[in-house]
Amino acid sequence: MIGSRSYRGMTVLWCAVAVVIFVCSVFPVYWMVKTSLQPNSEVRTPELQLWPETLTLRNYETVLLDPGRTPFLPALGTSLVVTLSTVLIAAVLAFLAAVAISRFRFRSRTGFIVAILVIQMLPLEAMMVSLYRVLDGWQLLNTILALVLVYAATVLPFTIWTLRGFVDGVPIELEEAAMIDGCSRLGAFFRVTFPLLAPGLIATGVFAFIQAWNEFLVALVVNTRPDLMTLPVWLRTFLALNGTTNWAAIMAGSTLMAVPVVVFFLLVQGRMASGLVSGAVKG
Repeated sequence: MIGSRSYRGMTVLWCAVAVVIFVCSVFPVYWMVKTSLQPNSEVRTPELQLWPETLTLRNYETVLLDPGRTPFLPALGTSLVVTLSTVLIAAVLAFLAAVAISRFRFRSRTGFIVAILVIQMLPLEAMMVSLYRVLDGWQLLNTILALVLVYAATVLPFTIWTLRGFVDGVPIELEEAAMIDGCSRLGAFFRVTFPLLAPGLIATGVFAFIQAWNEFLVALVVNTRPDLMTLPVWLRTFLALNGTTNWAAIMAGSTLMAVPVVVFFLLVQGRMASGLVSGAVKG
C-alpha cells in the first residue's frame, strides 16, 4: 500500500513538472500571437495584460499590404527556395557520407570523423570574413546560390553525424540476408536498409529546415538586395532606429514566419513516428 501511494505521488509530481515545462514552452508562442493581435499603442503600455483588451488584424494588414515596406511574399518565396534547396542538398550529401563512414573502412576514416566534430565547434561568425571573400571571388554575392551553399555547408557536419548513428543502428546482416536471397548489394541497401533510415533522414531534414529558415547573419551580410531578402532579414525592416518600433507588426510578421515551420513539422512528424516503429526487427 505504501509503495502504491509513493508511486502515485511520484506520478503526480512528474505530471506537474511536465505541465510546468509545457506552459513555459508554450507561453512565448502565446505571447507572440497575442501581441500580434493588439494595437501597437496597447502593446507599449506598462501594465501586464495576459489577454488583449482589443483584438485587431491591422498588424497583419501592415505586414502583408503596406506599400511602404518590402513585400512579405517575395521574402517568403526566397526563404522557401533557399531552405528547401538546403534541406535537399544536405540530406543527399549527408546520407552518402554517413553510409560511407558506417559501412566502409578506408584510410583517414577516423580523421574524417574527427574533422566533422571539430568543424561543428567553429562558430559561423568566426568564418564570416573568409566566407565573404570566397563568395566575392566566385561572383556569388547577392545571389540565392550563395546562401544555399553556405547553409548546406553549415548543417552538413551535424546531419552527417546524426545519420551515421542511424546507419550504425541498422544491422548489416539485413543486407547480407537480402543478398543471399538474390539482391545485389545496391538493391539490398535500397530495398532493406534505406526504408529503415527514413526516420533519420526526416529528423536531420527538420534540423536543416529550421537552421536555414531562421538564419540571419549570413543572409544579412552576403545578400544586400531588397528583392532577395529572406524572412529574418525582412523582419528586421520593422525596427526603427530613430522612432517608435512597431512591436505589434513585428510579432505579426514573426507569427507568419513561424507558420511554414509548424506546417513542415506537422507534415513529417507522423512519418517520423511511423518510421521509428516500422523499423523494428525481431532478433
